[in-house]
Amino acid sequence: MTTNDLKTALVVGATGLIGNNLVRQLTDSALYERVTVLTRRPLTWQHPRLQETNYDFDRPNALLVQADHIFCCLGTTIRQAGSRDAFRKVDYQYPMDIAQTGRANGASLFAIVTSMGADAASTFFYNRVKGEVERDLAALDYPALLIFRPSLLLGRRDFRLGERVGEGFMRLLAPLIPVKYRAVEASNVAAAIIKYAQKGDSGVFESDLLQ
Repeated sequence: MTTNDLKTALVVGATGLIGNNLVRQLTDSALYERVTVLTRRPLTWQHPRLQETNYDFDRPNALLVQADHIFCCLGTTIRQAGSRDAFRKVDYQYPMDIAQTGRANGASLFAIVTSMGADAASTFFYNRVKGEVERDLAALDYPALLIFRPSLLLGRRDFRLGERVGEGFMRLLAPLIPVKYRAVEASNVAAAIIKYAQKGDSGVFESDLLQ
């Protein structure tokens, strides 16, 4: 592969667990000549192929959403967001804004991390919002749309006692849990995103394909 064959990548949600792993793996892989990160707060590391751009998701700037492949790892919880409306803004509106702008600017692939159980018809608000963004992204006519639905994530993050204890139990019980429902390492999810993006085929990838 020559330099002229290399594409550009853009990542949103790069400070999260999956997003940070994804950016590190993208920059280390040499599959892209440039990896741009749109973020509200800077990463704590640098790389020659990494370009960080401060971005206000509430004031979208179409000039900054430029790449061949776009990877969306945005996500929060209702507790972190503070309300259902704030949650929906992060998990639905921001991804849709980025996807619409990116497609208008010529992006050919959009990959997004949603959640196991995503369903636009779900009675559970969280799953319903995840399903709605999947549904509406499909209407944007991307040549390649990849949807990743991991189960509980494992990996290094800010210390939270409850989550750390939960992770320990999930690791201990993993052999007894069907593969689709097992907790999955964030680094494995990132690697799977890159692998399937290189194939360039649209699809929905459940957690058993991300282990």
